[in-house]
Order: sequence, then structure tokens, then C-alpha cells
Amino acid sequence: MGLLSAIGNALFGKNPDIFDDNGQVVHKHPKKKWDAWQNKFKTDPQYNWRNHTGTNAGRKPTNGNN
Repeated sequence: MGLLSAIGNALFGKNPDIFDDNGQVVHKHPKKKWDAWQNKFKTDPQYNWRNHTGTNAGRKPTNGNN
């Protein structure tokens, strides 16, 4: 069965394994990786979208820095 499966995958491609039963995309990462990603966006000001909302757009620098 392995040989037929390999030939079928080569000819027709593999079925994507990223969808759940409802058709939603599911990324199968360990909880530790998800927590690290979430914490990066919560705590690091460089990645915090609230710091990049354009509130300072067009503002003149007061001390040489934006």
C-alpha cells in the first residue's frame, strides 16, 4: 500500500493536512510555541500593533527623534 500511496501522491499531490472537520485552518504547533508567539506580540513594543497605528503620522519631531 505504501508504494501505491507514494505513486498516487506523486501524480495527484497530497491531501492538505491543515484543515479541521469544519474546513477551518488548524496549525498544529505545540502549546509552548503558541504561548511564545502570543507573548512576543503582547510584551515586545516592536511587535505591538498599537504602537504602529499611525497616531504619530505627520507629526514634527520635537527633539530629533520620532
